[in-house]
Amino acid sequence: MKRPASLSIKTERTLIIMSDFTGNFWSVYVAALTIISILACLLLLWITARKKIARQDDNTTGHVWDGDLREMNNPLPRWWMWLFVITIVYGLLYLVAYPGLGSYPGKLGWSTSEEYKSEIDEANKELAPLYAKFAAKKAEELVADPNAMAIGERLFMNNCSQCHGSDARGSKGFPNLTDTDWLHGGAPEKIAETILKGRRGQMPPMAAAVGTPDEVKNVAHYVMSLSGSPHDSLRAQLGKAKFTACAACHGMDGKGNQALGAPNLSDDIWLHGWGEQAIISMVNSGKINEMPAQEGKLTEAQIHVLAAYVWGLSRKPAIAKP
Repeated sequence: MKRPASLSIKTERTLIIMSDFTGNFWSVYVAALTIISILACLLLLWITARKKIARQDDNTTGHVWDGDLREMNNPLPRWWMWLFVITIVYGLLYLVAYPGLGSYPGKLGWSTSEEYKSEIDEANKELAPLYAKFAAKKAEELVADPNAMAIGERLFMNNCSQCHGSDARGSKGFPNLTDTDWLHGGAPEKIAETILKGRRGQMPPMAAAVGTPDEVKNVAHYVMSLSGSPHDSLRAQLGKAKFTACAACHGMDGKGNQALGAPNLSDDIWLHGWGEQAIISMVNSGKINEMPAQEGKLTEAQIHVLAAYVWGLSRKPAIAKP
């Protein structure tokens, strides 16, 4: 069979490797290994129980350590052997009732995900009265409520600080939430939408559309000129015409487009690094950024309070950058 022209050898290999994980092989492998291990323990017990070891007249095996320490040849206690058998039988019954044999779900249908979901649902029911008093309040009111902000801070620390930092000032590749620069809009409703559904930002590689490496460099200097950053004015002038390839998302003035999540290039905020090389790398390679959706993890009431807290961060007086 001929390989389709659009399917490279590398892609074929990737698909073959991935099929190992999406197929049934590993499930059967784990199930077989588990059963064989349990049966091997039972076989070992049976063999050791039947095997007779030559012994001396004094009921020892003849092995001596440290001069006078002799190994006795006494059989295993019956209670110990039967306890071993009971644990093996219990293990087999457990594997029938609960998941443990590859993808076999078990007769009782128990799963860790369902157990987790049940515990979360129970916790949310207990917390529902606490959030009920915040549901009807607008973000402006919640920001002025110390109790709501204390809860919002805890929600932020538990769910957002891993990427945006405990101070919410972000880092390279992770937006600063304490300023007024928003990729998708900074209204409380937009922030709640971002938390609920997540965001996926994608800039495609644009080198082919811009032109030669030298023209890409010119565009980089034009982008730096938009924000008043140090740049080569001659290269910036030459790169302006080629910037039209970027204007579809960022606009001819470079001020971005929140509907698309395209960043504003005319300010001094650089999400993925500043400078000629950083911009050239972005144009050549593109970039994909993703914020995971919190839908299903946080309740609507929790997202309402968390969105108000995040919105409030950008309303505080600006803190001087170090």
